Amino acid sequence: METPRLLDAGEAALVAEFGTTVDPAIHDRVLALDDALRAEPPAGLRETVPTYRSLMIHYDPLVLDRDALAERILSLAARPGAARAGAAIWTLPCCYDPAFAEDIAAVAEATGLTVERVAALHAGAEYRVYMYGFAPGFAYLGGLPSALAVSRRATPRPPHPENALLIGGGLAAVGTFPMPTGWYVVGRTPERLYAPHRPDPFPVAVGDTLRFDPIDAATFAALERRAASGEVVAHRQEAA
Repeated sequence: METPRLLDAGEAALVAEFGTTVDPAIHDRVLALDDALRAEPPAGLRETVPTYRSLMIHYDPLVLDRDALAERILSLAARPGAARAGAAIWTLPCCYDPAFAEDIAAVAEATGLTVERVAALHAGAEYRVYMYGFAPGFAYLGGLPSALAVSRRATPRPPHPENALLIGGGLAAVGTFPMPTGWYVVGRTPERLYAPHRPDPFPVAVGDTLRFDPIDAATFAALERRAASGEVVAHRQEAA
């Protein structure tokens, strides 16, 4: 098992880097280390932040010695990884109608596919939630079909709507808040991946699987009203 590369991030954080690619096996090691540190947190550990290929560990240098933390990280990373408990498969309703998929025609043109084929490929894939970042609930996904691997825009487009399904740079994402973006909007879900009024603001966990279920505009409107009232409209099942 390859030893992770340790990088200092300022004076109060270490990054354990497990690889250089978007790969489920690499991400499994990131999550295994995250789980191990959470299960046996050393005094002075402040926060852990999983990403596609690394884990950032924030610590209090007045309590936890940097070299002692590094030794602990390497020791935990060398352990055989246990199966991650509690992983779930989520099916999110998604509308690909042009009013909800503002850039799907541009993606079709760039890929040489029809709009219908772009929607079918996106909805037919299975995605892993690799990390949250950039904004609350902004979920970075892996698993985008290679036929949809368009480059990001050279310049950002105007703000996308909330809960937009985005693709760009070979990756996929769910954008929770309207903001300018270099990604392409190919659909929208009525589900909220960030809902601060719910008991659990982030229902989908890093390491979970996402699937998208195509719906029409009328169904979207009905589910949108239910989601706005606090209901979880996505379907959850335990991973095998």
